[in-house]
Amino acid sequence: MAKLTAMGHRLLIVDDNPGFRVRARRRLESAGFTVVAEAADGRSALEAVREHRPGVVLLDVGLPDVSGLAVARQLAGDPGAPAVVLTSTRHPADYGGAIERSGARGFVAKDELSGPALERALA
Repeated sequence: MAKLTAMGHRLLIVDDNPGFRVRARRRLESAGFTVVAEAADGRSALEAVREHRPGVVLLDVGLPDVSGLAVARQLAGDPGAPAVVLTSTRHPADYGGAIERSGARGFVAKDELSGPALERALA
């Protein structure tokens, strides 16, 4: 896959915690990402992907309606799908091999989220 960079990248942030969405938006916009939308659950995330056509989706694993892993699998099967980077407060090993099987491009822990960390996950 081609390497993605922040400049000009359209990003969707999906997390049920509004405070995290605000912090993530600030950090990533200051790093050059363009946040085109936010969503608080999996159903809204899928709608936002169809409406806004982001190049990248930062997707919380633990959503209130459906697992972020399931959303990532669904997006990975779509033609022209955005790159998905999963995020969580938990360590990726806590999910067994589910993150690797989800079709996501990578994983960034919530407490380590930054523009450079997201770019590394996209590389």
